[in-house]
Amino acid sequence: MTMSLFDDDFYSTRVKRRYRNAGTGYDGRPARGYRQGSMFRVAFISSMASSLLVVLLFVLLNGGSDEKSEAKPALAGGQSLVETSERIISASEKVRPAVVSIINLTNQALEMQGGAELGANELPYNASMGSGVIFQKKDGKAYIITNAHVIEDAGEVQAVLVNGNKKIAKIIGKDVVTDLAVLQVDADGIDTVVEIGNSSKLRVGEMVIAIGNPLGFGDSLTQGIVSSTKRIIPISINQDGNYDWEQEVIQTDAAINQGNSGGALVDLNGKLVGINSMKVADTGVEGIGFAIPIDNAMPIINSLMDQGKVVRPYMGVYTVDLDLYLDSAQATDDPDGEELEVATPVVPDGVTEGVIVLESVGPALNAGLKFNDIIVALDNKPIESTMDLRKYLYNTKKIGESLKVTYYRDGKKNTIDVKLEEKAEQPDER
Repeated sequence: MTMSLFDDDFYSTRVKRRYRNAGTGYDGRPARGYRQGSMFRVAFISSMASSLLVVLLFVLLNGGSDEKSEAKPALAGGQSLVETSERIISASEKVRPAVVSIINLTNQALEMQGGAELGANELPYNASMGSGVIFQKKDGKAYIITNAHVIEDAGEVQAVLVNGNKKIAKIIGKDVVTDLAVLQVDADGIDTVVEIGNSSKLRVGEMVIAIGNPLGFGDSLTQGIVSSTKRIIPISINQDGNYDWEQEVIQTDAAINQGNSGGALVDLNGKLVGINSMKVADTGVEGIGFAIPIDNAMPIINSLMDQGKVVRPYMGVYTVDLDLYLDSAQATDDPDGEELEVATPVVPDGVTEGVIVLESVGPALNAGLKFNDIIVALDNKPIESTMDLRKYLYNTKKIGESLKVTYYRDGKKNTIDVKLEEKAEQPDER
């Protein structure tokens, strides 16, 4: 007995009772003329049906008329969904062995561990995790790109390969301004090095893949598109709530979660185009992640490889934005309207933008800058904030050059020349 998968007879293997006898009509009586012309009619109908089927298949396979055949493909380059899926698989297989999980056993974690032995998959309390990308092998060593914040306060750093093997990693150098770092491990057992791509050739809407160690799930892959090729994000280097630098990043909707930091953002050719760095984590925000463009990252990486640091001009001032001071000064007046007795800078009328010197050391101290001086210009270029000051120094000036500083002291405008030196160890100093 045959059975249908549906309640009606559509797609059913059953034959209705009235069609079971080929020589009978709908009412069960012998069909008239069945023998006399049936063979001819069957042949004719079969031939017509075959012809129509051929025409229909031709239309479907060739896109119909000439106008339809010129319609744009669903995917750029004429790729089908199947081809795109295969490219994602191929790219991920190419890159995944070069992506590692980074375990940061912080100083606090090591102290709390107290030398106790841990299981193979156990981590001490307060250890942190991230990702990294193997980008070079040389003289028996392998080198890994990651984020500087991934190895913050590191007592010991481990790199876990895609096959689960752990290696102790040495910190070659890090740069907190760009949030990049380089690690070194023994190259034994490492066969894959990522191919460096070209982030300047990325296009909005292009498909990309994020590979890393989100939430401790190593060797994890997500896909998305490039939402913006050049997004400028203000950041607080010291995490003090004050923005003092701007990072140029690639925006993507590929899922980037905690632990993805330092991992790979690759194109469908399996080339590294970015280092996953951060995401917007807020209520109602979905699918906004950021990666450092590889074109911007490689000069920093090369500097870390060569010198262990990024050499930048050093002025020697700790500062706070003038507008923040003015806002806080209004809020700290006592209830009777009298100002609190503290050493405060004298702010001339009409001066609302600049930076206040909290402390001067090195070149700035030698040049004569003092506490509460209000810097308003560098080389006659107006400075509105600490971010402006830092960007002007790092992007415009060189070590050994002289910097003309315009400032107010006790309400009077002055200028002074500061000779810039080299000092990259203190990120909160300019």
